Amino acid sequence: MTVSDVTRRPAAASTSPPQHTDSPPKHGDAAPAPERAPGPAPARRPGHRYDVDVIRLLCACGVILGHTGSEFINAVGRQEANGAAAYWAGMTADAISRFAVPMYFAIAGWAVLVGAPPRDGWRLAQRMVRIVVPMAVWTVVYLLWGRLRETNEDPLRNLAVDAAFGTVRPAYHLWYLYAYVPIVLLLGFVVLLRAGRRPWWLGAVLLGFALGPGLMADAGRATGWGTPSFGWGFGVYSLVYAAGGALLFSLRPHRGRGVRALWLGAATAAMLGVLVYQTQVSYVIPNAHVLVAVFTGAVLLTLTRVRVPERWRPHLKRIAGAAFGAYLVHLMVIRTLADPLVSADLGGAEAAGLTAVIWAASVVLSFGAALLWQRLGLRRLLG
Repeated sequence: MTVSDVTRRPAAASTSPPQHTDSPPKHGDAAPAPERAPGPAPARRPGHRYDVDVIRLLCACGVILGHTGSEFINAVGRQEANGAAAYWAGMTADAISRFAVPMYFAIAGWAVLVGAPPRDGWRLAQRMVRIVVPMAVWTVVYLLWGRLRETNEDPLRNLAVDAAFGTVRPAYHLWYLYAYVPIVLLLGFVVLLRAGRRPWWLGAVLLGFALGPGLMADAGRATGWGTPSFGWGFGVYSLVYAAGGALLFSLRPHRGRGVRALWLGAATAAMLGVLVYQTQVSYVIPNAHVLVAVFTGAVLLTLTRVRVPERWRPHLKRIAGAAFGAYLVHLMVIRTLADPLVSADLGGAEAAGLTAVIWAASVVLSFGAALLWQRLGLRRLLG
């Protein structure tokens, strides 16, 4: 039995009745020890956060909306003069979605630091396998799909080598995972150190991420060969979003429709600011921009701790569990739908309606496909 067992378990009750005396203790006798107050109850493991499921689902739908808008923006060569209706439809859709990727970092930080901290290096490795294996499978799928459609810019072999080191072509949406994996490993490393673990293998992997860019550059100079760029890493902004997300998701904000309405108003104002910035200053706005940070934080505080009715929870949990798979496949779905439909000469009503239709169809098809392969037992392979 350990010391903690002793401190947590109450002493066994004596079978003999207690002896009462009114006389003071004699010289040399030990004074009776004062009764100890019961210790604090063990910390309860936090229950499932359905509000986080809501936000995960919203992020996935947001990413799909943003990439739908990109098809319209690219159709006019990013120039309003080439087709004002398609340009503004695309820019509006893109602006609405700008909170989604930073929010993914925030959710990742909360999950590792607060929601489900890894207990050991093996469990953390299992988490990463569930990310990296589907990532690799879908990278191959997108490369083959690009070859079939004759849209790959370089030979398939070169693209595959580049993808292994972090250059995302043609599946550009996978760039997020090249940053997500190092962030989760770094935060998990800190959690394990705080818990008294010594995950040497994890430190070696993180060191490889840190030294990778320099080693690749040195290899290129030494051999005279072209070497791929090294993309496994993250910027300061993504780490700050992860740490900030852990903080904000842990708060218990003031309840009430009025408070949520204020945060929703702030989110709307920030989104409009993003739209103005991207159309008047520069497209694409950086994720590290103050407008994106305010937008993300306001959306998070609008929805965190929101109550989900009991009857919706099983369905919400199941659909939110398919968000990663939908994220992986959605770009293929969008491009299949958009290629024959999106053009620069659309009218205003046509562009707005077509944006909504392609987005809604992409959401349904992407989540439907993810739910289907999960039902077939392919989640570990396809996400």
